[in-house]
Amino acid sequence: MTMHNPPHPGEFIREVYLEPFALTGRQLAAKLDVSPSTLNRILNGNSNISSEMALRLSKALGRSAESWLAMQDNYNLWQARQTVNLDGVEKIEFKAA
Repeated sequence: MTMHNPPHPGEFIREVYLEPFALTGRQLAAKLDVSPSTLNRILNGNSNISSEMALRLSKALGRSAESWLAMQDNYNLWQARQTVNLDGVEKIEFKAA
């Protein structure tokens, strides 16, 4: 099922983990063993969740690494659907050999 305008994982982290629990980005960065600037780029939606970051988030926050990567993919795909023009793309019809 396609989600309408899914949140960037950074927005999700802010809204679900940081704000409700009064956790700062610096505190979470320390728990993730990454620099605050690295995490800040994710929290602001300027960087994607990498496989490595997904593993770190999974251990620190308890969701699976796959769920973090799926969230990022859903966000990226929705964004692409808003901007990519596919009018020039032609479907290839394959015939059984």
